[in-house]
Amino acid sequence: MAIFPSIEGSPDLDDLLESYPEVLKSLFGIVEGSSITSGPGYLDAELFSFMLPLLVLLLAIGSGARAFAGEEDAGRLELVLAYPLRRRDAVLAQGAAVGAEVLLVSLAAGLALLVLDPLVGLDLSVGRIGAAGGSLLALGLLHGWLALAVGAATSSRALAIGLPTALAACGYLVNGLHGIAGWLDPLRVASPFWLIGSSPLEGGSSGWGILVVVLVAIPVLVAGSLLVERRDLRTA
Repeated sequence: MAIFPSIEGSPDLDDLLESYPEVLKSLFGIVEGSSITSGPGYLDAELFSFMLPLLVLLLAIGSGARAFAGEEDAGRLELVLAYPLRRRDAVLAQGAAVGAEVLLVSLAAGLALLVLDPLVGLDLSVGRIGAAGGSLLALGLLHGWLALAVGAATSSRALAIGLPTALAACGYLVNGLHGIAGWLDPLRVASPFWLIGSSPLEGGSSGWGILVVVLVAIPVLVAGSLLVERRDLRTA
């Protein structure tokens, strides 16, 4: 953000952006008419198209996989289940903890933008900052709860990390390439990245898309809490 005043309004950078290959622009969410020399366009390209979603996904998937499968793999699960609660309740409680972590990170990102915007002159919309934070939260909940659910259902930490990571990678590629590779276009509705929108500060996030992603994440967590009741646990 501190670098932005040095590039604000520079036509050369926008011309350079237009010269990029279509595949590269599509992958990084640079839509037609975007301007990297505007505050919203600059932050979309630098943060919200790749870097912030990546950081949130790393946190959510790592925390989700560690919350149940990681404890079981390390032989410490008996300490978690020593409390007088059912297995499913333990999974749901850990899901709430993962959600709280993702929420704190999303709030921190939004607050940083609100505080620094007047100092740097990015001309950001408060509503779109909130929606951008909501899109990060939705992504984190879906993939973090999937990691937790897979770990609770299978006891495999590797699978709990690998499956949500593969889903995130496929969703990102489908969202980035569906406009170029026509055969991917029907699959875009299954990509959470497409549902929430690629340029939340300049183009705006999709409120209904964020809601859909969250509504999908909830039964994923519930399924993990039910499946854990049907298998033997490794407690040592």
